[in-house]
Amino acid sequence: MTFTPFPEIKTSRLLLRQILNTDSDAILYLRSDKIINQHIQRPPESQTNTIADALKHIKKLTDQIDNNTSISWGITLKDQHEVIGTICLWNFSDDNLTAEVGYDLSLKHQNKGIMTEALFAVLEFGFNSLSINKIEAYTQKQNTHSIKLLEKTGFILNPSKKDTHNADNLVFEKLNSI
Repeated sequence: MTFTPFPEIKTSRLLLRQILNTDSDAILYLRSDKIINQHIQRPPESQTNTIADALKHIKKLTDQIDNNTSISWGITLKDQHEVIGTICLWNFSDDNLTAEVGYDLSLKHQNKGIMTEALFAVLEFGFNSLSINKIEAYTQKQNTHSIKLLEKTGFILNPSKKDTHNADNLVFEKLNSI
């Protein structure tokens, strides 16, 4: 599995592209806004409170891409360069057959089908280009918007799987049907 060259993904409305240092303002906003992050628990060393923290996070994402351990895309509208959200495949199993998806989206762009479109595109990439068998998503029980998104995109709750790091999380799965 390799992420070089970086695999941009285009949909009817979106461009999913590599996150750059010039996106630090957007990353700071997405990772620090109280409403966007109300259902996310990050350890202190992973929190983003300053531009320096955002740049550190972008470097981490870039290193993970370079090491082929995870891949993160900045979500932009096709006709604009500004990152309005992020989506990633990460936490790959040792055999690279299972991965976890994570995502966030600016408040101004929520409830417009943008994340649904981005998630379908990343699922297609994961299943077709990376030959992943299963993609998981962890979301808090109270995050009704995320649960609806996952159900809309074909994820199914796995009630027997628990998140050992967060008892408030539900685990959803989607199997490769291709």
